[in-house]
Amino acid sequence: MMQANRTRLLEILTHLSYQQREVTLASGKKSNFYIDCKQTTLSAEGQILVGRLLYAKIRDYQQIQGISLAGVGGLTLGADPIATAISMTSALAGDPIDAFIVRKEPKGHGTGAWLEGCDRFAEGSEVIVVEDVATTGGSALKAVRRVRDAGYKVRLVLGLVDRLEGGRAAIEAEDLEFFSLFDRNDFSK
Repeated sequence: MMQANRTRLLEILTHLSYQQREVTLASGKKSNFYIDCKQTTLSAEGQILVGRLLYAKIRDYQQIQGISLAGVGGLTLGADPIATAISMTSALAGDPIDAFIVRKEPKGHGTGAWLEGCDRFAEGSEVIVVEDVATTGGSALKAVRRVRDAGYKVRLVLGLVDRLEGGRAAIEAEDLEFFSLFDRNDFSK
């Protein structure tokens, strides 16, 4: 069933998110293709499939590591629907993992918080950072730094698509594991 879910998610990503055109990426790099994962992760079927596939990876990770994760989240906006999909799926499976959001800028009023949704986690709890598309790894690493600065542990970053442009190496250089469901080769046409 997981292979069928993965195949279907790739079909949706290819149809809704993949574009063969010249773009400037968040990293500043130029590319001849663009993958706007939000088009998929904000669709109803895409959310279900992302939740199932990434929660299965998290469930396996928890079993191998012998841990229970407190949360899943990442840098807003790309990570938000992914974290929500995983959180919902985990709750339906009876293993609730709460979602959180890492702001790009601190909240401009009140507490000035960088993180939303982490108040209920004990200090030192382990969480997972998620990313929609990894290019240089910069967004994921920014989220990891903010989460660690807040007193939480991160050892794993999950992505939907690895562009194979150095993101994995940058993430792994920070003593983190990295896993993505797909990479740029899955989209060759």
